[in-house]
Amino acid sequence: MAKKADAPKVDAPEAPIEKEVRKLRKFIKSTRIAMLTTVASDGRLRSRPMANLKGGFDGDVWFVTRSTAPKTEEIKDNQHVNISYSDPKDERFVSISGLASLVREPDKVQELWSKRLRTWFPNGKKDPELALIRVRIDRAEVWDSKTSTMVHLEGLGAVLAKRRASRAEDRAPGSAPSGGNVGAGA
Repeated sequence: MAKKADAPKVDAPEAPIEKEVRKLRKFIKSTRIAMLTTVASDGRLRSRPMANLKGGFDGDVWFVTRSTAPKTEEIKDNQHVNISYSDPKDERFVSISGLASLVREPDKVQELWSKRLRTWFPNGKKDPELALIRVRIDRAEVWDSKTSTMVHLEGLGAVLAKRRASRAEDRAPGSAPSGGNVGAGA
């Protein structure tokens, strides 16, 4: 009996949300400053500029802060935050909602560190006050005035959580790579 040849693998068409995630990633990566909004203990909203870190957007948004900064207490009391980005020249704007948490992971600090952060942390990566803020994205809205589009990414949190889980499985010690493109699109 003749062996049937394997059919060539054809990638499935990209889901619309995946295309929008790629656009969002590119926009975040190209923007140097974001506005992070937290909820103060009296219920008022507080916004402040935050520097985007190298590496841009991996499904979570990361910032560096001092562990004693007021925003860290605000995040401990209420994890709901908003991040906004703008590019007035190209008339594009992004609003991201998510849950923030404080993270102290030296490996992640090493990954995200750049020399420009010495302005705020003269003692470098080992500064005892240094902490990371991770924002797990729930949803995003993207406005592009030039193309007259506004996109609501409602299911974004679930898509990104699935990606994070897939990446974690790919990095698990002793795990064999799965077939296909391991970590593609992550």
